[in-house]
Amino acid sequence: MSRIGNRIITVPEGVTVENIDNVVTVKGPKGTLHQPMLQDITMKQENNEITLERKNENAKAMHGTMNALIKNMIIGVTNGYSKGLEIIGVGYRFNVQGNKLVINAGFSHPVEMQVPEGLKVEATSNTEITINGIDKTLVGEFAANVRKVRPPEPYKGKGIRYKDEHIRRKEGKKAA
Repeated sequence: MSRIGNRIITVPEGVTVENIDNVVTVKGPKGTLHQPMLQDITMKQENNEITLERKNENAKAMHGTMNALIKNMIIGVTNGYSKGLEIIGVGYRFNVQGNKLVINAGFSHPVEMQVPEGLKVEATSNTEITINGIDKTLVGEFAANVRKVRPPEPYKGKGIRYKDEHIRRKEGKKAA
């Protein structure tokens, strides 16, 4: 039995959820998101409550996934998502230029990344940025790609990390 899949999703004021041709569309104050319905899962909407039902046992694995995707879409169009990144190291810095993110991370050249459509990158300082958007997967994926430029290393802790991330430090070589 899928407990997450059986969860009832409440739709807040100002948000509309529609299922047209097996594509769920969520409209809210911050924007619109679309998600195709997964196979063998149906959506029932009564007033401001949404329940998902599966047609057979083969769809059991995706029942909770679809429920979580719709819930994340509703949260995204009402509150939005944000992910904070910080860069640590001498001479390491972020620079936001329009819809480009330029990263100086100790390479011989600055790394330029194109900010995807629908995301907004704000630089709070030279070493900290915040990625904002309404799509949870897009925010998380872009933040992971930025972090992948220079992941934090365990000896000095230099590199790009999430704001709330804790890096396990290792002890260096011992002198004899």
